[in-house]
Amino acid sequence: MQIQDLPFPDPGAPDTRSGPRFLWWLFRRQLSGQLTSLAWGLLHFASVASLPFGVGTAVQAAVDRSGGRLALAGGLLALACAGNAVGDTFLHRAAVTNWITAAARVQQLLARKAATLGSALTRRVAAGEVVAVSTGDVEKIGWFVEALSRFTAAAVTIVLVCAALVVYQPALGVVVAVGLPVLALAVLPLLPRATRRADVQREKAGRATELASDTVAGLRVLRGIGGEELFLDRYRRASQEVRHAAVRSARMWSLIAAIQVLLPGLLLITVVWYGVHLAREGRITVGELVTVYSSVMVLTYPLRHFEEIAMAYSFSRPSAKRAAGVLSLERATDAAGSRAAEPPTGDLYDPRTGLLAPAGRFTAVVCGDPDAAGRLAERLGGHAAEQGTSVLLGGVPLDELPLDCARGAVLVQDKDPVLLSGTLRELLDVPASGAVAPRDALDAAQCADVLAALAQGSLGAGDPMDARITERGRSLSGGQRQRLALARSLVTDPEVLVLDEPTSAVDSHTEARVAQGVRELRAGRTTVVFTSSPLLLDRADRVVFLHGDTVAAVGGHRELVRTDPRYRAVVTRETEDEAAPAEVTDGDGVPREDAVLHRLEELEEIEETA
Repeated sequence: MQIQDLPFPDPGAPDTRSGPRFLWWLFRRQLSGQLTSLAWGLLHFASVASLPFGVGTAVQAAVDRSGGRLALAGGLLALACAGNAVGDTFLHRAAVTNWITAAARVQQLLARKAATLGSALTRRVAAGEVVAVSTGDVEKIGWFVEALSRFTAAAVTIVLVCAALVVYQPALGVVVAVGLPVLALAVLPLLPRATRRADVQREKAGRATELASDTVAGLRVLRGIGGEELFLDRYRRASQEVRHAAVRSARMWSLIAAIQVLLPGLLLITVVWYGVHLAREGRITVGELVTVYSSVMVLTYPLRHFEEIAMAYSFSRPSAKRAAGVLSLERATDAAGSRAAEPPTGDLYDPRTGLLAPAGRFTAVVCGDPDAAGRLAERLGGHAAEQGTSVLLGGVPLDELPLDCARGAVLVQDKDPVLLSGTLRELLDVPASGAVAPRDALDAAQCADVLAALAQGSLGAGDPMDARITERGRSLSGGQRQRLALARSLVTDPEVLVLDEPTSAVDSHTEARVAQGVRELRAGRTTVVFTSSPLLLDRADRVVFLHGDTVAAVGGHRELVRTDPRYRAVVTRETEDEAAPAEVTDGDGVPREDAVLHRLEELEEIEETA
């Protein structure tokens, strides 16, 4: 495949049993590109290796005053130079193509895995680790894949040249044939130590990247509590550890490089000394001595590829191991698609908890544990974090549907939605049914003030839809980001929409209007909202209360406030002792449940006057 043909229609199913197996799988997937690179590499190295024979022939022709052989040597040199130029050019082209296509394949695999796992990915692998794998590790893996064919061409050339020298001049050829393998293998004892140091460097760099990512993500909170200097000091220490590890690793690689320079020099001195001795005895000619001497000098060039492949493998092996670790992650439930890709309709039911969300109704779910609510929300969308019974939609298990079909039928918006950078129009340009216009979704989510803020912050944007949103919406408040994310979810208009605390960062007045807007816009569609807000609960068609992992009560909000102390404790933030008496009163002597309902009525009156 050529670079212009990227991305791959199908990047394939990788072998993730280990890092080396993953590298070998990548090599086999790019076999045609590797063979192309090998062919051009052989032409290049063979042309370089043939130069000494031409030089030796020319020197001997000058000594013998043979014009014919001198012309022949000139033609051989010209042919070798042409082959060198063509081979080097196309070798570089093929090698870079292999590098880029290998990196692109790995990136596609990682992107596909991230899309498959969804939010479960960052729960199982640190976000900084995912970033490191998809950037630096991908480059190292591509480096090894493209260097492998060049190394193979260099190794084949060295073997052929040694055999040719043994045939051409046995006395000196044997010295070279014995000395070159020693040069190539001399650094092997140092490679394990160099690899370990490279692993330590990469591990510390990954930790520093993860720390930097977490610091940037929480910078606003850190500034609020005055903790940014603390985290900056931690990052400084982490970066210094990376620097020290990099220096230790570089020392080992510089030692290997020095050996690769020293030993060929010693071999060259040996060849010259022995060759001069043989020339004095008349056992070899001057031209043969020049040929062997030049061959040893030239062969130091392909010998460098032994060092490069060792370094590339040392860096790429741990990178491949980390990439294979991410790619080996699987969803807790199988969405391979044993059923036809037909989005089902009907009630949404979770057999594990007994939660039922009737089709076309607005169902609110109250959980005492916010984390349990988040896990249940993800399970309702087919993103279960652990094995178990699948959620049913219209009686059809979600894990038996093709993944894209299940994702299209049930959309889950978690409590910390991410806004991508770009214009507001691009943010709302998502797969949708087309039944909900972006303006209607923005109105339902009460985003008028958000539009005004975006228009004010984007000079030259006549239409608020063309206003730009910064990375992750950092220029907006938490409530504004939450409402924009809600508008994006409403635009998609899925069969089932699951919202996890969609108004937790919104004030009471706005929350009441959002609740009403969502109810009206989603009329006739199934909507499930995980919340403990009385304003949202009061506008739900039915409220489901989960105590632990099972449904404890179902009914209307006002009814449950009066009849279920555990529900009232969660909604009013009471302690268990406060919730135990049936007729606990507030400070004015009013029964607590009546006080809650009275407060709800007050908020409704405020909303109407607003």
